Amino acid sequence: MRAVAKYGALATLGSLVLSTLSAAPAGGADFAGTSSEARGTVVAAQRAAAAGITFRTCPKAEMLPAPLTCGTVEVPLDYARPDGERIRLTVSRVKASGRTGAAGGDGKAVETVARQGALVYNPGGPGASSMAFPMAAQMPEWKRIAAAYDIVGYAPRGVGRSAPLSCQDAGDFAKAPTLAPTYPSQSYKRERISRAKAYAQGCARTAGPALRHYTSLNNARDLDVLRAALGEKKLSFMGASYGTYFGALYASLFPSHVRRMVFDSAVDPDPDQIWYRNNLDQSLAFERRWADFRTWVAKHDATYHLGTTPEEVQRNYEKVRAEVAHRPAGGKVGPGQLHAAMLGAGYYDDYWAMRATALSEFLKGNPKPLIDQATPHPAAAVDNENSNAVYTAVECNDAPWPTDWKVWDRDNTGLAEQAPFETWDNAWMNLPCAYWPAPRQQPADVRTGPGELPPTLILAAERDAATPYPGALELQRRLSGSVLVTERGSGTHGIAGGPNECVNDHLEAYLLTGKTPARHAECAPHAEPNPVSLASEDERTDLRRRLNPGAHLS
Repeated sequence: MRAVAKYGALATLGSLVLSTLSAAPAGGADFAGTSSEARGTVVAAQRAAAAGITFRTCPKAEMLPAPLTCGTVEVPLDYARPDGERIRLTVSRVKASGRTGAAGGDGKAVETVARQGALVYNPGGPGASSMAFPMAAQMPEWKRIAAAYDIVGYAPRGVGRSAPLSCQDAGDFAKAPTLAPTYPSQSYKRERISRAKAYAQGCARTAGPALRHYTSLNNARDLDVLRAALGEKKLSFMGASYGTYFGALYASLFPSHVRRMVFDSAVDPDPDQIWYRNNLDQSLAFERRWADFRTWVAKHDATYHLGTTPEEVQRNYEKVRAEVAHRPAGGKVGPGQLHAAMLGAGYYDDYWAMRATALSEFLKGNPKPLIDQATPHPAAAVDNENSNAVYTAVECNDAPWPTDWKVWDRDNTGLAEQAPFETWDNAWMNLPCAYWPAPRQQPADVRTGPGELPPTLILAAERDAATPYPGALELQRRLSGSVLVTERGSGTHGIAGGPNECVNDHLEAYLLTGKTPARHAECAPHAEPNPVSLASEDERTDLRRRLNPGAHLS
């Protein structure tokens, strides 16, 4: 993205964007938004191309080590008014190394590779930052890609230091212990309705008129401004989870600006799914993944002694829930914190050994592992509240939501009968959207026609709970020429750069050469987790979560 001289990019950028908009696919008028927003994107991109990004040592607030460097890019708050209020998005980068292997290092021969530009990454959310992601350049799975690409992370609008959004006091958001009833009473439902209304009002109070501008369409427009600021005619981008949704919006808005694009763990982009139906489907999928975890624990009963069947494991889990409801572990881990920790096992199977160990040790009278894993960290309270605020604002702004509580109650009560693990927790998280004070958009129709896009790569795990597999199939139908790689029998969320060599080979071949497999390729599942939780495994998991911290959908 940086190979083009700034002024050369400036001369062609406007015509590129305008030609993209004029060549929008049928139904693309909704996509481009108003003509003033389309023109505003051109103006902002031209301005960013001229200014570029000055990368320097990262501020201490980012807590990012060398060789990462940081800078900012300016975007309009409102693309219909590009000369009005502007906000700055923070950006991080590790420059392409130009070589793989290292003499006296990994023992491999040194290979010099040509630079292919910048690879921009988004881990999803909404509300997650990829500022730490360039650290992945040092990991073996990313070495060859990092040799050819500048690895670029950024904090989307509202996230981190990018004009941060907040909806309530961080201490109130992080209070613990909390309840998490599987089948809530009517009085508890009334309490959560009241809290949802207060939260929505808090977002409006702190953000003011800016609240309506936190949208997926604006995230896609911001991405094009970032592309221009990096000095690139075409974008190479990898999005995970929610990052696949606004990445797909980008591909539909700016198909002629796409060089290579990877969609890892795809959100279902069908407008009828955004976002209410997607969240219901997610809750159903988490029930299946929770069963996968319990089946694995039962297989290793000799290690954990939690039962030889998934049902026995569930009963022992309920014993732990009942105990921490009566007496919170460490004074902070109640049912809400226990559920949040176990939800992590639904996202990532590299958490399975740690979580099973925590349950097992707790029932033996040792609560320390559970306390260590499930206690909220005060130092993370501000970031977590910020992430949740952006998540809520984007999803509530993006689409209409039911405004009648009876609809939510009917749908989630029925769903909880077959999927009790995550249903109501997911409902409470999204309920502020029922009382949202900002205008709602109609979801855009993600779609490209034959020949509009270069080949794009979709990666999906068959049993992914956060972004259920049908979403990948739907995205492939909508993006002409896209190729799907499926990891069969696996459910880890976010599979790029993970333990599956087959997936990584497809990813690397695509990013380095542009080559894709046939329309649909399959990979066998990666190995099941080792039932013994080792410190080194925990450290790797922590690093992976820092590099791919997507929450909620991601």
